Amino acid sequence: MKKLTMLLIAALLMLSSAACSSSETKTETLEGKGNGFGGLITVTLTRKDGKITEVKAVGDEETQGIGSKAIEQLPAAIVKANSADVDNVSGATFTSQGIKDAVNNALDPQAYPYVEKAEKEEPKKDVAAADLYQGLAVVSNGRLGPGKDDQEVPVYSFNEVVLSALFDQNGQILDLNFDELEVATPNYDGADMPQFSGFPGQGGYNNDENHDGKIEGKTADSEDQYLAEFETWKTKRERGDSYKLNSGTWASEMNVFEQLFTGKTVVEVKDWFAKYTDANGRPLQAEAKSEEDKAKFNALNDDEKQMLEDVRNGATISLKDPHGDFIAALEKAYAMRQPLEVKEAAAEGLGLASNGRVGPGKDDQEVPVYSFNTVVASALFDGEGRITALRLDELEVATPNYDGADIPQFSGFPGQGGYNNDENHDGKIEGKTADSEDQYLAEFETWKTKRERGDSYKLNSGTWASEANVFEQLFVGKTIAEVEDWFAKYTDANGRPLQAEAKSEEDKAKFKALTDEEKQMLEDVRTGATISLNDPHGDFIQAIKNAYENRRPITLKSE
Repeated sequence: MKKLTMLLIAALLMLSSAACSSSETKTETLEGKGNGFGGLITVTLTRKDGKITEVKAVGDEETQGIGSKAIEQLPAAIVKANSADVDNVSGATFTSQGIKDAVNNALDPQAYPYVEKAEKEEPKKDVAAADLYQGLAVVSNGRLGPGKDDQEVPVYSFNEVVLSALFDQNGQILDLNFDELEVATPNYDGADMPQFSGFPGQGGYNNDENHDGKIEGKTADSEDQYLAEFETWKTKRERGDSYKLNSGTWASEMNVFEQLFTGKTVVEVKDWFAKYTDANGRPLQAEAKSEEDKAKFNALNDDEKQMLEDVRNGATISLKDPHGDFIAALEKAYAMRQPLEVKEAAAEGLGLASNGRVGPGKDDQEVPVYSFNTVVASALFDGEGRITALRLDELEVATPNYDGADIPQFSGFPGQGGYNNDENHDGKIEGKTADSEDQYLAEFETWKTKRERGDSYKLNSGTWASEANVFEQLFVGKTIAEVEDWFAKYTDANGRPLQAEAKSEEDKAKFKALTDEEKQMLEDVRTGATISLNDPHGDFIQAIKNAYENRRPITLKSE
């Protein structure tokens, strides 16, 4: 009996041991999905005896150096806590949340289902009004930073906010299209950031060629380098999905504000901005940093707070800071609006084209004069791609040794020694501009477009604005292909309308081959405009083409 009892006890111990061993070694491998900042995040999770022992996260579309930090750091924190309830990695909120969502989805897919993030489509806008007005504006400013490079050389940038808008007779906004050109010194480590090194003769600028945060040397101090850099000048909309922000891309965030402000007047937009944004020009939130912004948010009613939450879900970008002043651009577009004679349109587009110019010539100390140009085109198109409305403007910025009294000026970046300055606009150099950040920021106050310069900018047949108006009217009714064909057939080697008194034999022959009706048409054009449509002063044809390429659907009907 005693022996039997001992055998039973041994058997029970063996069964107990086996059960414990089975429990202890029970291993699960689970997979889950979540939405990060850039796209899909997947996790593979290992769990033993109900405890998370390993988490592997993959997010190929997350931003290197930002979202990638969360992918590297957060799994260990989740394992330690045995839960997805952990703090986000600083600066990578969206990626962190995507990882935690993926972990919860792996652990309990029914309670935490994965919902694929829908692509944000460009909404088709319906516009109807008895009287229509078109506004086009450019607002520029300089920015100190962001920070310094690894050699302690400052990073600088300047911004050109561009806005095309439609208004009704009461000033109500019917359509908005914001874009922005941000140009930085080449020591900024953004891979697709447009760059400018200053003017030839200023020594170039520290260059982060590999975009890895480390300086390899300086850019070439040459006119070839200067001209080549304008090929990098793409707007934030043109940079597309590569320009990511907290709630999406720059373009998707700006779309939120465009839709929000449609239906409002400029005064109402300014009131909205004053009431609902913080000291940094961003939509208010409960987690504001300053006590003033907290009090401002707390004073809102529940509906207003919910509205702001909806806005912040899609956009947290600032509407007015050193990156750009969108409110000022809206004010200027309204102030510069012109009546439209258009019955309908199927699309609207905004296009920019930038280039550099060597010259004109040199100053009295033999220092070269340089300038750079940004042509802006706002256009409406019908369903067949024909231009139904066109507005052109241009920002030309020159070195301060140019003797034009009202031309915008730029001396290069602080630390480059300033530039020869014709302060009295008499063709004689008095000295150099101050090599300071104050000088740098102050110069942007001179940056006015050629339309803003008005009657002071005179050309052969009138003003710059009146000559541009001639081509605007000429191109209405044409497709982009027809505009290009017109330019190819009817302009000379300098991009100006052909004439009998052409300088080159080729241009003379080109003019003689035209019919009498074509020659008369050109005479009519030249009576009002002799400006070039494509030369170092600016490429109007490319700007119009870009407006078409960037077009967005719209249903416009005149009541």
